[in-house]
Amino acid sequence: MKKITPKTTEKHVTEKLFLETLKNFENNSESNMRSVAKSFERVEGVLDVILKEIKNNNEQHKEFKNSITVLNGDGISYERRIDNLTTRVEKLESKSK
Repeated sequence: MKKITPKTTEKHVTEKLFLETLKNFENNSESNMRSVAKSFERVEGVLDVILKEIKNNNEQHKEFKNSITVLNGDGISYERRIDNLTTRVEKLESKSK
């Protein structure tokens, strides 16, 4: 005598099996969509931080550039004054001799 094992799965897709599978698929899809949305929120947060840093660096660069420009102009004017004073001192020294 052969033992007959009970079937655990059916060969054909029944309406019940189809609906169960569809429901599982929908539940998985919703949870996957929530995961994707959370990932996008995290990425968006990171991008906001990066954008703030870029703007901050841009402002610092502008301030530094303005400072250097002012210092460079001051240095050039001081060099002219020193050259002018040196010339005047040389003229005074030559007159006194």
